Amino acid sequence: MKYNFGAGPGKLAKEVLAEAAVAVRDFNNTGLSILEISHRSEHFIEVLNETEQLARQLLAVPDTHDIIFLQGGASSHFAMVPMNLLPDDGTAIYLDTGVWSSKAIAEAKKFGRVSVVASSVNADYSFYPKEYTVPKDAAYYHFTSNNTIYGTGTFETPQVDIPLVCDMSSDIFSRDIDVSAYSLIYAGAQKNTGPAGMTLVIIKKGILGRTGRDIPTIFDYGVHVAHRSLYNTPAVYSIYVTMLNLRWLAAKGGVSVIEQENIRKAALLYQEIDDNPLFSGTARKEDRSRMNVTFVMNSKDLEYEFSTFASQRGIVGIAGHRHVGGFRASLYNAVDLKAVEFLVETMREFTRIKQY
Repeated sequence: MKYNFGAGPGKLAKEVLAEAAVAVRDFNNTGLSILEISHRSEHFIEVLNETEQLARQLLAVPDTHDIIFLQGGASSHFAMVPMNLLPDDGTAIYLDTGVWSSKAIAEAKKFGRVSVVASSVNADYSFYPKEYTVPKDAAYYHFTSNNTIYGTGTFETPQVDIPLVCDMSSDIFSRDIDVSAYSLIYAGAQKNTGPAGMTLVIIKKGILGRTGRDIPTIFDYGVHVAHRSLYNTPAVYSIYVTMLNLRWLAAKGGVSVIEQENIRKAALLYQEIDDNPLFSGTARKEDRSRMNVTFVMNSKDLEYEFSTFASQRGIVGIAGHRHVGGFRASLYNAVDLKAVEFLVETMREFTRIKQY
């Protein structure tokens, strides 16, 4: 048996995988694979509609916001956000909390002025800056709610007087959020939403078309909203599996239920890291992510040995990101409590062996 703690693409529930596998051979008894049906067909339009309805229901997305599903990952939106929201003579405000926010900042600078209101780069991105002021005359404020590489997260919605934009790629659907407070949310699918290849975007009506910029059609959010995600061929299979995954989440009781599970999972693992003499966490306690738990061994000489020990027990995906090393256990929605308990027991067993 394998226990998958990979950071992305992340684990999907076995029920989702089973149904997705059937559809690859024969989708809804059509005699066609989901991989080969037309995106204009009635069958896929039903999938697209249900996926949107489930996302709207689970996140309590108000009618003031549109939902679209676009090809590719969140990185493309590092450029699409400023392209659609930042006038040539405007200023965008960014919070720098990790690699992905710094990449977003670099892309935004190609379209206008960018002001980094605060950064934790000098502390290896181990915390979220908190003491800063967001100007009221900027085009928008952008932040990343969870940092997969550094194991930090924030659970508060910033109170700002300008449009609020958030990259929620690694924690969307893992906790309740107030969508009405945001002007734009984007999230790569491959953590809690579905398989890689698609990005969910939630856009407040009325915020587009203000830059004065001639935006290439394929990069214009307004075009995709007007065509309901069908301007070009969408990521059909990614959207279909997302629908299955959101059905699974709804059947479990929704986001508020999974949030409590995620709190318990993260608390259990962090407690072991704090109590175990061989391990230490890397993120400040007040800013610890529930989705990505990062830690190191107090003796670096033991890292390879523990990695091998865990692998022999079926634990996969716990190697830290190449930028930081150490270990990272990603606790996405489909990672159940039993898997976390097994990881904790493996850590304890390894410690007993070393201490004996």
